[in-house]
Amino acid sequence: MSETGTNNPQQPDGKQKRRVEMTVRPTGPILPPSNIQGNALMVVIAIMAFLACLTLGAVSMVRATAAGWQSQISREVTIQIKPEDGLDMGAALVKARDLALTFVGTRDGRIMDDDATARLLEPWLGTGLNLEDLPVPRLIVITIDESNPPDFASMRDLLKVEVPQAFLDDHRTWVDRLVQMARTTVLIGSGVLILVFTAMVLTVVFATRGALSGNRHIIEVLHFVGAESTFVAQEFQKHFLKISLKGAAAGGLLAAGLFAAANFWQTRSMATPESDQATALFGTFTIGWTGYLGIFATMIVIALLTTITARLTVMRTIYEIDLIRSDPARTDGLMDD
Repeated sequence: MSETGTNNPQQPDGKQKRRVEMTVRPTGPILPPSNIQGNALMVVIAIMAFLACLTLGAVSMVRATAAGWQSQISREVTIQIKPEDGLDMGAALVKARDLALTFVGTRDGRIMDDDATARLLEPWLGTGLNLEDLPVPRLIVITIDESNPPDFASMRDLLKVEVPQAFLDDHRTWVDRLVQMARTTVLIGSGVLILVFTAMVLTVVFATRGALSGNRHIIEVLHFVGAESTFVAQEFQKHFLKISLKGAAAGGLLAAGLFAAANFWQTRSMATPESDQATALFGTFTIGWTGYLGIFATMIVIALLTTITARLTVMRTIYEIDLIRSDPARTDGLMDD
């Protein structure tokens, strides 16, 4: 038999037989892409990511607001002049302002006019005030250099001599109280953040282990057919990494969207009673790029926690299977664990 006949078999009618091309059936995933355990885990991760990111953003917002308050108060001092009979209030205001500006560390001085003073008293005394009929002190706002403040003691003594009706308020008492309040608020917020993160870690770990327990049979089959432990662990890592990324992204983006929506509402409703009250209580609803970076970092941490938990749980399951195969008497003890 010739090589031609061997390599090119022909059909009885003399036509050359066509070789059937071999196709490889596409392999399916080892783990089902979607099941009840995976969907439940994704929902749990999304909820915990939302709570963690919401707490992180709130702490960042409170810290930024407190820092803004402290900086604003530290940049200004106030000179208050009490009215007296025979006192030329206008001349006294100008003289006190000029004396304060002679000190090194002062930048600007602004005398609050009648309209500005009336707006300050409006919440308590109403509108239409005539300041000439009321013994209302007048104010001078002096802007100072925070890095190089003036000598307040010398300024206070000079004003007492030149303008006896003037009183210098450097806001030190308010600044100290504000600093203490800010530190306490940030400390409480940090404690709440730690508790939320701890609850998030425990919830994600136990939810991941619970989802893996529903796929224990898959681990057993792969291990019995000779799959290496690292291969099995990698397959489960990839599966749970996708789940955790979807859940963490959903929770993180929802929290970021909530802050962005609140900031948009506050910007669009400026000078309204609702916005003024919200601003007075919470400051501006903006967390800055550091807050959004923290939300992104939280999402990554959640994904890593889920992936590491999946790997450790798979390796432990394979170890338990090997123990049971070597000594079936260990079954009850391992099942109890």
